[in-house]
Amino acid sequence: MTDGRWTVRFAARAERDMRRLDRRVRARVYEALERLREDPQAGALLKLSGRPESRLRVGDWRVLVELDAAEQIIYIKHVLPRGRAYRD
Repeated sequence: MTDGRWTVRFAARAERDMRRLDRRVRARVYEALERLREDPQAGALLKLSGRPESRLRVGDWRVLVELDAAEQIIYIKHVLPRGRAYRD
């Protein structure tokens, strides 16, 4: 039996991004992801135009994610400062 919450999986790049964050920022990102697990479609995510990812704002940081609704998995692709998050 599942608890209805989504699973969060980090890409290798996202894990590296998280390790480089300040301890307080990292804690804020984990808190935001925990809230996102409850219901990713509740409005916290913004779909990026022309890209497969959505973004989650955490202060000046952006968490780029892809959702797999069929499997209820949130794939974390990157955690970057706002200025670098949208570069190709």
